[in-house]
Amino acid sequence: MAVPKRKISPSKRNMRRSHDRLVGRNLVECQNCGEFKLSHQICQSCGYYKKKEVIQMVDTDEETEQDSED
Repeated sequence: MAVPKRKISPSKRNMRRSHDRLVGRNLVECQNCGEFKLSHQICQSCGYYKKKEVIQMVDTDEETEQDSED
């Protein structure tokens, strides 16, 4: 079994761990509505991707009105 000959100094240990940090998300502004979204993803607020409608979004106000009519 491999055993280190000497204790690794805190400096060497920290240099090894220098890349183990958290990275923030890459948020970009939607070209259609201006909301922030993840790049290369469909916008959750309007349903557009690259100025093309991919998902037809339904307003929550319209849903509640339809539910109350029934």
